[in-house]
Amino acid sequence: ATPLPYPVALELLAEAAAAVAKGAPERLYFCEHPALLTLGSSANPAEAAGPHGLPIFPSTRGGQVTYHGPGQRLIYPVVRLDDRWGHDIRHYMYWLQTQVQQACTQLGVVSELRRGAELGLWVQGAKLAAFGVRVRQGVAFHGAALNVMNDLNIYHQFTPCGLAGSRATRLMDHSPGITFPAVDAALRVALCGNHE
Repeated sequence: ATPLPYPVALELLAEAAAAVAKGAPERLYFCEHPALLTLGSSANPAEAAGPHGLPIFPSTRGGQVTYHGPGQRLIYPVVRLDDRWGHDIRHYMYWLQTQVQQACTQLGVVSELRRGAELGLWVQGAKLAAFGVRVRQGVAFHGAALNVMNDLNIYHQFTPCGLAGSRATRLMDHSPGITFPAVDAALRVALCGNHE
């Protein structure tokens, strides 16, 4: 599939969130973006500096500087922040992380869930997935960036998620032969099943 330009994704998510707030069905989008960096609401723009030459986009999600690019799966649920999560964004974020973690486990990759400054999924000290969410009118949107088979060299050319010197990893490093259809199938089962 053709990578979805980031500004188009922002517009799509904003429109979907507005529709869900008015009672439309919740949505789940999977996509890839062209290679770029995004600045979340807590980002220090200086941490995006580096020799990468990539376009840099402000984002409406929480979090810091994040890379998106080909070979990465962007996971964008658009859901009502309702009784399922006690109307609490922290509970929803924990649920989202655990469901992506469960999908990775189903794919044979065991990860560690971290919170706080190291929010995300980690495998053997290297970051596998980053998370960032926005809430508007009681609807949570944006979501997660899961490294599947993307080039990891870029992570040495800026400060990812505010963590200087951190390492990144991807599913293909721990599950050879991984495919996007398999990843998407596992994510759908984890995210579209019963909410806890």
